[in-house]
Amino acid sequence: MTTALLLIDIQNDYFPGGAMELVGSPQAGARAGKLLHAFRQKSLPIIHVQHISTRPGASFFLPDTAGVQIHECVAPHAGETVLRKNFPNSFRDTPLLEHLRRHEVTRLVIAGMMTQMCIDTSTRAAADLGFQCLLAHDACATKALSFGGATVSAENVQTAFLAALNGLFARVLSVEEICAGL
Repeated sequence: MTTALLLIDIQNDYFPGGAMELVGSPQAGARAGKLLHAFRQKSLPIIHVQHISTRPGASFFLPDTAGVQIHECVAPHAGETVLRKNFPNSFRDTPLLEHLRRHEVTRLVIAGMMTQMCIDTSTRAAADLGFQCLLAHDACATKALSFGGATVSAENVQTAFLAALNGLFARVLSVEEICAGL
């Protein structure tokens, strides 16, 4: 079984001072950095996914801005794969699936931002495509959401989406648990 690390959208706009700051992004980024270090030490495949907004009216991840850059906590090294996407699903209109199949990857360790959007969408797609997924819950971040006059805290959004993914779509584990099993 070949395991690859999929780091999704750990970009400057999600960190303090960015255009779409997420709750706990510095902590999640640091833990994603620990995963990245473990994968580098074991010479396992690493894929960085970078979202670039092309949607009219987008307010973050705008092309040619500092906010669109991958954050320094998980900055790619020379030779590491960086794939760019324009949609929440990391597989949509990208070479990700072809890349994973070419490298005979069967299991993905997933970390990144936003849990309720790109992490959820990409994890479900990966599971549907037949990959075994391990989702690093403490290397993901999100934000509060509102609907129908009610606001759901970032903590509750995070918990709800991780709970929904755990089981059928992924094994939701801590960075420590994942690293111990590599």
